[in-house]
Amino acid sequence: MSVLVVIPARFGSSRFPGKPLSTLWGKPLIQTVYKAASQHASVDRVIVATDSLNIEKCVQGFHGEVVLTGSSARTGTDRVAAVASRIPAEVIVNIQGDEVLLDPRLLEDLIDPFLQSPAQMGTLRRPMTTLENIHNPNVVKVVVDSTGKALYFSRSTIPFHRDNQNHVSVSSNHTIYEHVGVYIYRRQMLREFAAMPTGMLEAAESLEQLRVMEAGITIQTWETSHPSIRIDTPDDLAAAEEMAPLSAMTTQDTR
Repeated sequence: MSVLVVIPARFGSSRFPGKPLSTLWGKPLIQTVYKAASQHASVDRVIVATDSLNIEKCVQGFHGEVVLTGSSARTGTDRVAAVASRIPAEVIVNIQGDEVLLDPRLLEDLIDPFLQSPAQMGTLRRPMTTLENIHNPNVVKVVVDSTGKALYFSRSTIPFHRDNQNHVSVSSNHTIYEHVGVYIYRRQMLREFAAMPTGMLEAAESLEQLRVMEAGITIQTWETSHPSIRIDTPDDLAAAEEMAPLSAMTTQDTR
């Protein structure tokens, strides 16, 4: 089964303009994300989807594959769908261009179970361990049912523990999960996703995955313990600089 990874990368950002071209560990951020995406054995192809000529030039400079998409795409997923429509892949992975995979094995936790499941769309969740992140609206939270199916994603703290608001995790019943910014879809599911109108919940939270949930479609989640860091601001980039990537990401291979 062919697996395509698409990395949506937008140059414009109100909080961090030019973010994909900022430097992390001596290389452009987009190159770091691209390299990690190339590590999984099941991945056949990795493509950056962008509306920026500067990002296109950068990706070409490290011999990556890049496709220019229109500037009218509503979200990163819509940009991914535009690229995937041109390529006959059965499974498409969306790794957001600011999601730095500190451990490439994180992709195993997404791709491997998806290929063995009937799920049409999936993503990852990870237990949260700090109050700072739990109360940070830039860190998206997810609640799931007993089988890992997502019930809701939010920038708010969910679930809200009425009797112990500062509690992080003493048991599995109290775990708060963060959403990791990677998705996987069957081809038809991605096509349907892109054709849906923007939903009320999606607009309110600015979370594109709520578009399909509001339409009644299930998103399967799997738990990962492998680290990643989302770069939303220059401060996030500075924090990431202090984290040593695994050797698999620090080789001289430019993929």
